[in-house]
Amino acid sequence: MTTPLTLTPERGPDGAARLTVRGEIDMSNAGSLAEALAAGSGPLVVDLTGVEYLDSAGLSVLFAHADRLELIVTPLLEPVLTVSGLVGLATVRCPGCA
Repeated sequence: MTTPLTLTPERGPDGAARLTVRGEIDMSNAGSLAEALAAGSGPLVVDLTGVEYLDSAGLSVLFAHADRLELIVTPLLEPVLTVSGLVGLATVRCPGCA
């Protein structure tokens, strides 16, 4: 069974490409995230503030595109991205982190 995941491509107020992600990212739906990230080229802001769970399959997808991503995360996800090393490869912003 596929875990619920919503991917909403849009443009930010500054015109930058943006992908808003809501739900849980796991091996059952990581392919959908990969397709959404591969659909464009150039810098992409990925809003993960609506993500409640992120497993290694989701991390793998983010790593594959890290050089062009700006990730917006919550304090729940920030430690996962730090421990995985993704913060060293992608721009990560955590508005709610200290």
